Amino acid sequence: MQISQAWIDVAYLVAASLFILGIKGLTKPKTAVRGNQLAAMGMLVACVVTLLSQKIVTFEVIIAGVIVGSVVGALLATRVQMTSMPQMVALLNGFGGGASFAVASAEYLKGVDGLVGIIATGAAVLIGAVTMTGSLVAFAKLQELIDGKPMGFPGMKFVNFLLVAGSIGAIGYMVYQPGNDMVFWGLVAAAAVLGLFLVLPIGGADMPVVIALLNSYSGIAASAAGFVMGNSALIITGSLVGASGLILTQIMCKAMNRSLTNVLFGVMAEAGEAMDADEVYAGKVKSSSPDEVAMILETAQRVVIVPGFGMAMAQAQHAVRDLADSLEANGSEVEYAIHPVAGRMPGHMNVLLAEAEVSYDKLKDMDTINPTFEQTDVAIVIGANDVTNPLAREDKGSPIYGMPILNVDKAKTVVVVKRSLSAGFAGLPNPLFAKDNTLMLFGDGKQAILDITTAIKEG
Repeated sequence: MQISQAWIDVAYLVAASLFILGIKGLTKPKTAVRGNQLAAMGMLVACVVTLLSQKIVTFEVIIAGVIVGSVVGALLATRVQMTSMPQMVALLNGFGGGASFAVASAEYLKGVDGLVGIIATGAAVLIGAVTMTGSLVAFAKLQELIDGKPMGFPGMKFVNFLLVAGSIGAIGYMVYQPGNDMVFWGLVAAAAVLGLFLVLPIGGADMPVVIALLNSYSGIAASAAGFVMGNSALIITGSLVGASGLILTQIMCKAMNRSLTNVLFGVMAEAGEAMDADEVYAGKVKSSSPDEVAMILETAQRVVIVPGFGMAMAQAQHAVRDLADSLEANGSEVEYAIHPVAGRMPGHMNVLLAEAEVSYDKLKDMDTINPTFEQTDVAIVIGANDVTNPLAREDKGSPIYGMPILNVDKAKTVVVVKRSLSAGFAGLPNPLFAKDNTLMLFGDGKQAILDITTAIKEG
């Protein structure tokens, strides 16, 4: 079935409009679901029109692909825990980059004509392959399949420079002499290795920034693939994803006091002199109990809950919501302090708390909540280690120095719920645990919160 080009253009315009309206809807919690639905509808329109307007492959292959993809997607969506969502996002970024890389490669091997077509093909292959391999490294680090600490070797930056220069040179040669498969496969190899080398030196604490950047890369690769295929819907969609991902990356960089240039070239915080945790904690850590914490909370007028990856690991978001309900029933004011990079991906804490039906109005960003900590009776920190570490303000030799943090140490009392004194992803001890106004409640995050709630109700 063939439809006229005019109708194709109109359909793509409708799809693009739905994408834009979808992104606009995602800016507010109340309209996020509708925004997601509009964007999905736009993608459906774009896919249907593309398949009806040109014979890409046999419909048997298309149907088989839809079935396999739907089964895999359904299994991932229903079986992946919320704690593993960052890994899932990293993997999906990789799939997006890999798809763009595969499409561009197929078009090149089939034969691409024209200056724009060859340059777009080279860009899609380069960015797509970098996104694919870089995302796989991010996934492996988050899944703890490999060490989450920065990994590299002397001269790695220079090697990266050579890989970038070589890739650009290969694209230039492809323009000058089209059809040279050896140069094409050299570009593929260089791009794949570059993706590995850009993400390996990045530590786990900086992974939210990397995920945001890889998301942007996947969009740019898709846009380049759109130029290769002459598909305006793919160009628009990729541009939207690339631009929004880059904006998100810039926001994350600001939240972590990182340079966007350094992120682009895989250069993150340098490790400072290793600190001895025993010196930081020796004789200063005060352990507490759920009953003691409950007694303090019973008289607290204002309580701020600070969620972190520990809450995600313990799947304690529903228990935290129940604790907040109990505190509010006793007349306490309860708010949640959300650091932009708490967890392992942008918006991680927002997603978890939304799942527990916590009102979005109670979620306060760092700039809003920080001035109020001095008027806070109790701050409850649940596994948020690096984003509450005073070393970011006090120690110029620390790899996290200059990173904006939640100033929980200024609250009258700080209760830290944690399994142990182990370091966070940055690998640093946290002097907050040893401060005079801090009480440590050791144990599983969910069980500890449940015990506090029970003690408050029984009291």
